[in-house]
Amino acid sequence: MKPNEISASRRKLMQGAAVTLAATVAAPAFAQSGGAEQAPSVPPLRDPKSGYPRPPFKAQTQPWPGLAGKMDPRPDHGETSYRGNNRLAGRKALITGGDSGIGRAAAIAYAREGADVAINYLPDEEPDAREVIELIRKDGRKAVAIPGDIRNEAFCRELVEKAAKALGGLDILVNNAGRQQSHDSILEISTEQFDWTLKTNLYAMFWITKAAIPLMPEGSAIINTASVNAYDPSENLVDYAMTKAAIANFSKGLAKQMAKRGIRVNAVAPGPFWTALQVSGGQTLEKLKDFGGETPMERPGQPAEIAPIYVLLASTEGSYITGQVFGASGGKGQP
Repeated sequence: MKPNEISASRRKLMQGAAVTLAATVAAPAFAQSGGAEQAPSVPPLRDPKSGYPRPPFKAQTQPWPGLAGKMDPRPDHGETSYRGNNRLAGRKALITGGDSGIGRAAAIAYAREGADVAINYLPDEEPDAREVIELIRKDGRKAVAIPGDIRNEAFCRELVEKAAKALGGLDILVNNAGRQQSHDSILEISTEQFDWTLKTNLYAMFWITKAAIPLMPEGSAIINTASVNAYDPSENLVDYAMTKAAIANFSKGLAKQMAKRGIRVNAVAPGPFWTALQVSGGQTLEKLKDFGGETPMERPGQPAEIAPIYVLLASTEGSYITGQVFGASGGKGQP
């Protein structure tokens, strides 16, 4: 073989080795749910107004707290669409309201990003919760189900202790569970109903966060679910809206305290999202029919569409993000 032919052969050999090495290094980045390694799948560009359910919606109602499995259409929590990239490998997360809606979408996303997940929910939500637990385990992650009513302070402490023990630690807390009931007038809201909303949305967040902080190491993240109602309150949701404004304020203030501990605190303020909250008294039948139609997107969001924000805020990629409120409202409202 002539010298120039040897040189060409060497170049081809080295190029082939480089391609093989690059493929080997890149492969883990494309690991999807279930641990299978697949080629990267890039969704095609499309109009964000299309491809998702839009009003008018079928008239429907459920008793509180409602089940996603009985909604028509069923919400998309990312069950078949969310693809993980190992962004939360080895993390330990507790999510309240993790059976359906935004909490369920976060639980699915966290598991597919490599985290073990504990979810809290009301006993009446067991059918939805079983589906989430199965999905998490199918992705090869530890799943812990802890049903119970977070209006009880003792249970909130117990919830945190059980989650940390079962997961082997706790470094992500998502305070997501909430109560929303539509009332046309403040005169219709009884003290019992007012107390129910505040204990679910505010007291529980305070109790759970207070119990969790001593267990959380540096680098941990706390994420609270506020609402666009914190900035633009709906006239039929005055008690719910006031709690969401308090959640945004609590998150900003707590972030300043927790910076000393190396714990980040943020909030997410969703706009109209298609969840069981809406069909179980959160909206009137008239408002439900056109739900989300007033936004520039002309539709409500699906829980799967907001999950990436919860992933970012939990991940080390968000290391300089704290004391912030992230909006996702289809182009209407603040922040």
